[in-house]
Amino acid sequence: MSWGYLIIAGLFEIIGVIGVKKVSESNNLMNNVVLIGGFIVSFTFLSYALEDIPLSTAYAVWTGIGTLGSVIIGMIFFKEPKNAFRVFCVLGIIFTIIGLKAVS
Repeated sequence: MSWGYLIIAGLFEIIGVIGVKKVSESNNLMNNVVLIGGFIVSFTFLSYALEDIPLSTAYAVWTGIGTLGSVIIGMIFFKEPKNAFRVFCVLGIIFTIIGLKAVS
């Protein structure tokens, strides 16, 4: 169940990061709710995951999911650059997350 909590934590980290972007564009109540709510839920589930998963592994996977999701969301919705090297780096993050799961 801890790995499920960690995945949920990573997904809500993405929501929190989207909130950061939205607040930078327009500092209003709804964008702040997304930012703060996303990170509160993310940290809550991360703390649950840390009950069984080592800190180093959990933190690396949590930030990897957040980074991966933020890059993909940025490319799709915020018109950030899409080039072969960025996609290569995203694949590197995916393989690293899988590798950490495999050895834990």
